[in-house]
Amino acid sequence: MSANSFDARSTLQVGDESYEIFRLDKVEGAARLPYSLKVLLENLLRTEDGANITADHIRALGGWDSQAQPNQEIQFTPARVIMQDFTGVPCVVDLATMREAVKELGGDPAKINPLAPAELVIDHSVIADKFGTNDAFTQNVELEYGRNKERYQFLRWGQTAFDEFKVVPPGTGIVHQVNIEHLARTVMVRNGQAYPDTLVGTDSHTTMVNGLGVLGWGVGGIEAEAAMLGQPVSMLIPRVVGFKLTGELKPGTTATDLVLTITEMLRKHGVVGKFVEFYGEGVAATSLANRATIGNMSPEFGSTAAIFPIDDETINYLKLTGRSEQQLALVEAYAKEQGLWLDPAAEPDFSEKLELDLSTVVPSIAGPKRPQDRIVLAEAAQQFAQDVRNYVPDAEEDEAGKESFPASDAPAVSNGVPTKPTLVTAPDGSTYEIDHGAVTVAAITSCTNTSNPYVMVAAALVAKKAVEKGLTRKPWVKTTLAPGSKVVTDYFDKAGLTPYLDKVGFNLVGYGCTTCIGNSGPLPDEVSKAVNDADLAVTSVLSGNRNFEGRINPDVKMNYLASPPLVVAYAIAGSMKVNITTDALGTDQEGKPVFLEDIWPTEAEVNDVVANAIGEDMFNKSYQDVFAGDAQWQALPVPTGNTFEWDAESTYVRKPPYFEGLTMDPAPVEDVTGARVLAKLGDSVTTDHISPAGAIKADTPAGKYLTEHGVERRDFNSYGSRRGNHEVMIRGTFANIRLRNQIAPGTEGGFTRDFTQDGGPVSFIYDASQNYQAAGTPLVILAGKEYGSGSSRDWAAKGTALLGVKAVIAESYERIHRSNLIGMGVLPLQFPEGASALSLGLTGEETFDITGVTALNDGGIPETVKVKAGDVEFDAKVRIDTPGEADYYRNGGIMQYVLRSLIRK
Repeated sequence: MSANSFDARSTLQVGDESYEIFRLDKVEGAARLPYSLKVLLENLLRTEDGANITADHIRALGGWDSQAQPNQEIQFTPARVIMQDFTGVPCVVDLATMREAVKELGGDPAKINPLAPAELVIDHSVIADKFGTNDAFTQNVELEYGRNKERYQFLRWGQTAFDEFKVVPPGTGIVHQVNIEHLARTVMVRNGQAYPDTLVGTDSHTTMVNGLGVLGWGVGGIEAEAAMLGQPVSMLIPRVVGFKLTGELKPGTTATDLVLTITEMLRKHGVVGKFVEFYGEGVAATSLANRATIGNMSPEFGSTAAIFPIDDETINYLKLTGRSEQQLALVEAYAKEQGLWLDPAAEPDFSEKLELDLSTVVPSIAGPKRPQDRIVLAEAAQQFAQDVRNYVPDAEEDEAGKESFPASDAPAVSNGVPTKPTLVTAPDGSTYEIDHGAVTVAAITSCTNTSNPYVMVAAALVAKKAVEKGLTRKPWVKTTLAPGSKVVTDYFDKAGLTPYLDKVGFNLVGYGCTTCIGNSGPLPDEVSKAVNDADLAVTSVLSGNRNFEGRINPDVKMNYLASPPLVVAYAIAGSMKVNITTDALGTDQEGKPVFLEDIWPTEAEVNDVVANAIGEDMFNKSYQDVFAGDAQWQALPVPTGNTFEWDAESTYVRKPPYFEGLTMDPAPVEDVTGARVLAKLGDSVTTDHISPAGAIKADTPAGKYLTEHGVERRDFNSYGSRRGNHEVMIRGTFANIRLRNQIAPGTEGGFTRDFTQDGGPVSFIYDASQNYQAAGTPLVILAGKEYGSGSSRDWAAKGTALLGVKAVIAESYERIHRSNLIGMGVLPLQFPEGASALSLGLTGEETFDITGVTALNDGGIPETVKVKAGDVEFDAKVRIDTPGEADYYRNGGIMQYVLRSLIRK
């Protein structure tokens, strides 16, 4: 029960129903707050307990100074938790392990139970092995169940063992699309109370739901576990960036073009750790699908959330997607009563402001390795010609500008672009040539775009017009269609567009996050061999949100984000060397050139299909029994019991070692002495680099482990699917094929130097870690700017901790990974302002002592600690940002803190 210091408890009558609410207008200053902070304010009013959440916290939020730097800690209690299976399986593994640990310490295992709704959508396990055939979907589902039976049985056990935990089975859709189409409440109703729907999710793109006016963001699995167990999220009241939208998009531009423009603007501005909130007249002109697309890309901006207020467009979308009449009436009445309804003319109090005229947005793509690196479509071929030189050896060209093959073995150049034509023989005996820039993967995938019917219909219409002109994909392009929900294929079927997508090669491969997460599946053998034998810099074009190095496919060096219709166009063009805006994509039946403008649909054509092919009945049908699953899911044997019976032979689900030797009282925090550097890394090292989710190579420590345990190469599956096995994941940490560890120059991948041996020979990072731990030597990581950007992968922190890393020293951090490190008992430190490993002359060969850490034992947080590395000394900033984070660190991690707290209750 709320302490209700502000007498905010009230009643809202909607039709025949009455709801308890907490009125925001009872708090002085509430009216001027941005939408997102009003949601936080209601959260504090409702959960005020006089201890963790006090009247002073509520006054601080009501009196928020928009220009101040964040310094006021608050405790946010999300209404629910959402998970996908890559991150959700280890969550449930940890909860199962915590039950045993509680039992061993004399507590009640039943206390380890979600206290708020927790929903998991299995969407990350399907791999696009099969493509380009009518039965590709069926084959991929069979393979998925074959590979993941152990994991799925474990999740089914979780459904029965834990209250408030539900699983959406495989083959349903992508978690974020299922969330906005079905799971999101916008206004939550629970125990007679109505309040804003809020959440945390174990995927960075949880922010997609921000488009529905729902405040939520991605956290690591360990934070999500704490939230499930009733632990509030400790945070500082953030700065809020107001992003004003004016005007309307021009015909021919898409939501993808818009979101890439916004990503570029916000990355340039700097919004890490901040909320972004969209306002202005342009918001009312922005469809809900486009809002969701923008919200989805919040992690690519770097912001915590990117939210839109509630308005008529929100209500229309909730109605379209099958929400009840009472729910629609409640959302509207509650939002208007609480001042959460959009006023397009309002100018709320913001910390910073940006503005975009939607009419200035132009067709764009982004790449070749970061989402914020936007390229105007008309300049894409020219930009590729420059960027490809970073992926091939130095190229040479003779004076006439023609191809040359110098004796130095430097690659040839044609028209300023490196070239290495390579012959490929297809299984049917036909031959073709591929070269640098060949598009080998063209994927309509990921939550960003597949939730947006306008871009999906546009892609299908491009396919239709291409087929009518006699065009199809190039033979070397792997083409895949992985929609975010079954509704997409329903409206394709109803509009008669499916046959055209099939004819261009975009057959359905699955409903899930495939290529964007690294589940693109292998290239055809003959293409893969040619690419690797000739060391070609080939490309992927995908309608996703992530294009980091080594993420999409191990054979593909350069990756580009593009709208779904452009993905189809590039599959037809077959190369990034093609200027897709001016060059012919192919020839029609009469031999006439066909250009992009010839197959690009008009806005009216797209809108006509959307209006006539999509209806409320489709959503009702798709979601009427969403938790039941198909016959394969229902046929899985379900383990029973309060605690899980671990299978010692399992290579998917194993009991992790986090609670071994746990005592009720934590040991004091200690300084770090005699540490060695495990990895010295540059800027923009992502969680993909730290904890890869793609394919497992046979000659790596993880591959060798699986082989030793009797797993055939074809059954390795992916790192992501094996997140429930810490032995695989430790071996995969820092094992990304594109990682460049500066301690081991000239290497690429999971290598370091092992200074437990004479001369410090090059070694696998995992093998060196084992030697260091055997010798009792703690480890540190050195890194540059934006360390840990990308997906909210808790295993990036878990693996770091289990490798024996005690501290990370970086120039700056992304929010989620920094908090995850603390959650695993790893100390995040920051170089002094303007300093770096390079400027300080650190080579990574030094021995490190970090002193002053013990000041945490006194209850406070030291601003800095002393770092001595060889002859170099400096003060490193301690990036434990809140008292709550300090409590987690003192306990050795967030799970240990929560477990001790629950036992003491």
